[in-house]
Order: sequence, then structure tokens, then C-alpha cells
Amino acid sequence: MAPRGACYVATVDVRSLAPGLLVALPQLLDPNFKRTVVLLIHHDESGTFGLVLNRPSEISSESLCSTLGIDWGGARADRVDWGGPVQPNTGWVLLGAEGAGDDEASEVAAGVYFAGSLATLRRVAESPGDELRLFLGYAGWGPGQLESELAQGAWLLAPANTDVIFHVEREILWEHVLRRLGIDPVTLVATPGIH
Repeated sequence: MAPRGACYVATVDVRSLAPGLLVALPQLLDPNFKRTVVLLIHHDESGTFGLVLNRPSEISSESLCSTLGIDWGGARADRVDWGGPVQPNTGWVLLGAEGAGDDEASEVAAGVYFAGSLATLRRVAESPGDELRLFLGYAGWGPGQLESELAQGAWLLAPANTDVIFHVEREILWEHVLRRLGIDPVTLVATPGIH
């Protein structure tokens, strides 16, 4: 482990940002993203699209599905996640390989599938498995915006995997991802940037 206050060095290859995880660092000032982990679904020169993985909403999956005329077959305690501040009324589904089916779900990382259709939600809501997450809203960046935030040291990049996305509790996800990178979260301090 690095000593307290150490600067972590990162090289950014913009071609390889998605799929991957963005881990918010202390110098990220936007309160929407404090201690968040974002799954990057899409990234190219026109912009970036991702889903915040560790912000549950107050909306139950059952309630959301009910408003859409869909029966929810999962646990009553299952929550919809806040995917980000952009278009909070749009819905998204992340699911594992077992639930992917042959509909509009597309593989965005090994064993992780993404969809935004009601048909997919209707299909998976009947019998949701352990690898299913529902989201409202998303995190978005315009052309070059994320690269600028990375250069300013606001985010750290990490690999995405099914364990992190589906099986780590939201409350500990941020620390979990940092520790998997070999970083003790208490050593992180705000710095002018990561170079």
C-alpha cells in the first residue's frame, strides 16, 4: 500500500474506457457523484454513457413495474437504482448471462448485458434472478468532458466484472473497488490531478 497522501499514477487510453468502472475520487466536487462507482456502458468521441452502481433509490422494483403494468416476481425489498442525474424518468436494465435471453439486451462486459426496452423488463420481471439490476436515469458526459475530469484527478479507472456489478453490496462498493486496485481508501486525498 502506498503511504498516506501518495499520488496514484494513471495512464488514460480513451479507447478502452468502456466497458469499465469509474471510481470517484475526493477531488470530484459534484455531490451527485461523491463516493460513486459508475459502470461505463459506452464511450467514444461523441460522449460517454454510464450507470451509477451504488446509489439505491427509494423506489421499489415492484412499484416501478406496477406503474408500467408489469408484474414483479422478485422480492418486495428489491430497489431500483439511481443511474445518474440525466433523464431520471428513463429506465435501464443490467442483467447477467442467464437472464440475457435473445431480445434487445447487448453484452457490455463479460457476462453483463444491458437493455432499455420494456419488453426486456417485462420478460425479466416475471422471475428475476440474482444478476438483475434496474436503473432510472444515467450518467452522461459530452465530447472530451470525461477525459478532462480524468486528467483533473476526479476519477480512477477500474476493470468491470460481474462480481462488482451484481454481488457486492452498494454500501461497500466504493471501498471494495478501491481495495481491489490495491488502494486503501483512507490514503486518498484531494490533489490537483493524476498524471
